[in-house]
Amino acid sequence: MQKLTLESSVAELHGVGPAKQKSLERLGLFTIRDLLYNFPRCYEERGNVLPLSAADTESPYAFLLTVATEVKSVMIRRGLTISKFRAFDETGAVEVVFFNSPFVKEVFHTGSTFRFYGKLNLSKKTLQLTNPKYEPYVEGCPLPQFVPVYPLTHGVNSKFIEKTTTIAMEAVLPSLIDPLPENIRLQNSLPTLSFAIKNAHTPDDAPTLAKALKRLAFDEMLYFGIGISRAARHKSKGEGLRFSKCDLQPFLNLLPYELTDSQKMAVNDIYADTVIGKDGVVSPMARILVGDVGSGKTVCAALAIYIAAKSGYQSAFMAPTEILARQHYAELKKMYAEFGISCELLLGATTQKEKRRIYKSIEDGECLVVIGTHALLSDKFSFANLGLIITDEQHRFGVNQRAILKDKARQAHMLVMSATPIPRTLALAMYGDLDVSKITQMPKGRMRVDTFVVDESYRSRLNDFIKKQVLSGGQCYVVCPAIEASDEETENAVIIESFSPDSTISTYNSNIKNAVKHAEYLEQNLEGISVACLHGKMKSAEKDGVMSRFKNGEISALVSTTVIEVGVNVPNASLMIVENAERFGLAQLHQLRGRVGRGTRKSYCVLVSGIKSEKSEARLSIMRSTYDGFEIAEKDLVLRGPGDFFAALDGSTFRQSGGFTFKIASLCDDSELFTTAFQTAKTIITEDPELSLPEHRGLRLEADKYFAPINSTIS
Repeated sequence: MQKLTLESSVAELHGVGPAKQKSLERLGLFTIRDLLYNFPRCYEERGNVLPLSAADTESPYAFLLTVATEVKSVMIRRGLTISKFRAFDETGAVEVVFFNSPFVKEVFHTGSTFRFYGKLNLSKKTLQLTNPKYEPYVEGCPLPQFVPVYPLTHGVNSKFIEKTTTIAMEAVLPSLIDPLPENIRLQNSLPTLSFAIKNAHTPDDAPTLAKALKRLAFDEMLYFGIGISRAARHKSKGEGLRFSKCDLQPFLNLLPYELTDSQKMAVNDIYADTVIGKDGVVSPMARILVGDVGSGKTVCAALAIYIAAKSGYQSAFMAPTEILARQHYAELKKMYAEFGISCELLLGATTQKEKRRIYKSIEDGECLVVIGTHALLSDKFSFANLGLIITDEQHRFGVNQRAILKDKARQAHMLVMSATPIPRTLALAMYGDLDVSKITQMPKGRMRVDTFVVDESYRSRLNDFIKKQVLSGGQCYVVCPAIEASDEETENAVIIESFSPDSTISTYNSNIKNAVKHAEYLEQNLEGISVACLHGKMKSAEKDGVMSRFKNGEISALVSTTVIEVGVNVPNASLMIVENAERFGLAQLHQLRGRVGRGTRKSYCVLVSGIKSEKSEARLSIMRSTYDGFEIAEKDLVLRGPGDFFAALDGSTFRQSGGFTFKIASLCDDSELFTTAFQTAKTIITEDPELSLPEHRGLRLEADKYFAPINSTIS
């Protein structure tokens, strides 16, 4: 049999036929590497076995029970079969019930013992255990304390993923070469990669799991740091385009407000980079503009475009969604028309005839400003005189896409924008190839959004509050952490609070709200109010259509995932409700809150959370009392570390756009680990820019797996 490697297809594993292979591929699992790095989304703690008499009906528990009676199956109606039997321990007995599982007759035999895991309930004064998870128990053969719970899709269950992952680990891990140089591993007290992967899937205890996750998080941070450090080294050097000195007052006179001091400083930074230069030399600008949602980043970008246009140079403004691109176009076209500056909108949905016209106007130099989406990356046209590149919502685009656009004019200036407030130390590390400008003030007249934290007991009052807002003319966002319920949604998850050896395990009843089901719930309970659902699995045109209808007031309550973080300006929206708020980073919550309060209506943000842990309550309390994004970011860094910022960068959109997806580092609360990983990356790249030394070749291979598009662009 051919030796399996990380790059072998999952089809080569025992038990993976064509049908299972297709199901795994739907989860993005094509190779053994994909499978091994498909870490559990949580763990069920089944090692803490309770006697029946000590358990309540509030949470799931593990029980060691002996089967007392034969299984009896009854068909209640077509499509519904109930199987029941009695089981007991030293403290009592329980009726075990399975729905549509007649096969359990062949599993449970009188006198056999199993470890069951589930929630007890009372039915007509009879104690029941309904559809529990189960494992046969054999004296002297200990069962695992933590059972992994994986993301699932149609055609595969958790047991299949667990079994297949175990087969893959047994085949590959014994011969796996660790890419991390041993001196770096030992300096940071990190285990081997084989140990980390094995114990991330099948940990023996909490400290072992924390140790494994720490190593995997360090790897992700290191590879990200290597990518950023390499990009910084390849940042355009030498002379860039010098823009002409120009009077900005005519443009400022068009604005119905005065710029804040923060905005003025940001514009001064841009002007200095593009017009004045340093020591008489203008180098290509590479600057990130960071500020809260609604802080006025776009007008700073508009002034940069104005400077470029007055100097005779073209500008490309790339937004992450078509609806956001349309919004920018509608706002900026009118202002630029006052100065005879031509502006075009280029989208994937633009007709071929219109595209050809726009391409020609860009190539002829007639169009000085083009606003669009990924369509701007097309190789079907070139700019006559591109001088400025702007990307909105930086974390939605990878370094790769910036590089592709930059290739259209190597001397052009680059301005990227992000609505994620980031502490300076993290900004310098995460955007090592960029200079940083921060907008720390909100425009005058923006009303504060009152923020409340409630639990599930407020559900009825919350529904009434939605009705009140809508009936008074407002609109409402409802954000859920999931799109739809997974095939095997666990009711009990295990969270690792930190990566330290003495880290503790906490469990909670997930009761995760998903956008699809919650939209159905609100439709049934908010009579007469139009409700719609928006999520990342929808096609772009469908998402844009829903968002347009919401902006136009045709939809009153929009149930969504965090896809609305990058959203259009809806001044009429006056209520933001975030379900399972404890599952979001504070940076995300702050961005979501920034979606409301953008008009004249008094606005509110309600964070719904049933979690009573001290850490969760402390974090949500920050949201209730703090409104400055940068202060929130600093406090969250102290409370939870850089994980929230990684989480904000995460997601399929970022992955598809050539960016970097964090799987383990998004849980990290260790700022020191983050700093160490980035410093290590910078040291490695300084000493060995091409990662060509023998001890670094493994690192290059691994880093290229994450950053291949970037490296191919910059090398």
